[in-house]
Amino acid sequence: MPQKTLGARPPEALPPREPVAPLVARNRLLLAILLPLAVAVLVGLVTGALLRRGDVATASAAPLFAALGLVSWLLGLRFYGLRGLGLRGGRPLFAGIGFAVLAWVAVLIGRFLPALPQTTFNPDGQAVVNIRLLVEVMAIRSAGSGRAFAYLLLFEAFAMQVWAFGLVFRALADWRGGLTAAIVSGILFGAVGFALFAESFVTGLPGLCYFLLWGVLYGLIRLRTGSLLGPTLVQALQSFTAWFVFQPPDDMAATGIQTVFLAISLLFAIIIWRLWPRREGDYRI
Repeated sequence: MPQKTLGARPPEALPPREPVAPLVARNRLLLAILLPLAVAVLVGLVTGALLRRGDVATASAAPLFAALGLVSWLLGLRFYGLRGLGLRGGRPLFAGIGFAVLAWVAVLIGRFLPALPQTTFNPDGQAVVNIRLLVEVMAIRSAGSGRAFAYLLLFEAFAMQVWAFGLVFRALADWRGGLTAAIVSGILFGAVGFALFAESFVTGLPGLCYFLLWGVLYGLIRLRTGSLLGPTLVQALQSFTAWFVFQPPDDMAATGIQTVFLAISLLFAIIIWRLWPRREGDYRI
C-alpha cells in the first residue's frame, strides 16, 4: 500500500536549478546589487530620506526602502520567479520562523541585560541593592503601534530581505555557491541596516558587529530553509517588541547599548555556529 505524503515532496525531489553561465551569473549579480541601490539612493536624495536615519514613528526611510524593494522584486521576478526569490510557504516558512525566533530570543535577552548591582543605604541605615537595566525601559508604548509595525514589516523587513536574501542571494548562489551567498548577502543586509535601520542607535564597532552577525544569521537561515518569509515576519516582531514597545531612552549614547550589542552579537555567533551547514545537502537555494 503506498504511503500518503499529503502532497509534500522531499527536498531531494524538488526540480534542480537550471545551470547559469558564469558570465551571465556575474552580470546578474552586479545588476542585483547596483541597480536597486542606485534607485534607492536617487529616491532617498529626492525625498530627503537618505539624509536622516530611519525613524519608526515617522517612517522617514520608507521611500528609500520602498524603492530598494520594488526594483529588487521586479528584477527577481524577471530572473528567478517567486520560488527563486525565496518566497516559499509551507515547511520552509515554518522552519524559517523557528530559526529566526532564536535570534529574537537573543535580542530580548540583551534588551533586558542588567547592569552591575549598586548598593545604597536608606535613612534607617539598611542596605538597598539596586539593579538597573543597561538600557532602561522608559515606558510600555502602544500609541502608533499599528503604523510602526507596518513600517517595520513592509519596509525594514520585507523590502530589505527581498533585496538581500531574495535577489542578491540567488544571484550569488548561481555565481559562487550557496554558502558564499549566505555570508555576502548577510553582510550587505547588516551594512545597510547599520546605516538606515531605526535601531542603529549609535555608531561604533559593537553596533556594526551586531548588524553584520544578524545579517549572516539570516543568510544562513535562508540557505538552510529556502525561504525568507519566516525571518521577515520575525524581524519585524523582534524590532517592534525590543525597541518600540519597550521604549528606550532618547539619549542612547548615555546607556549601556554598546554592551548590549556585544552581548547579542555573542549570542548570534553561537546560533550561527549551530546553524552552519555541514554538507552541501543542507542547502535549500
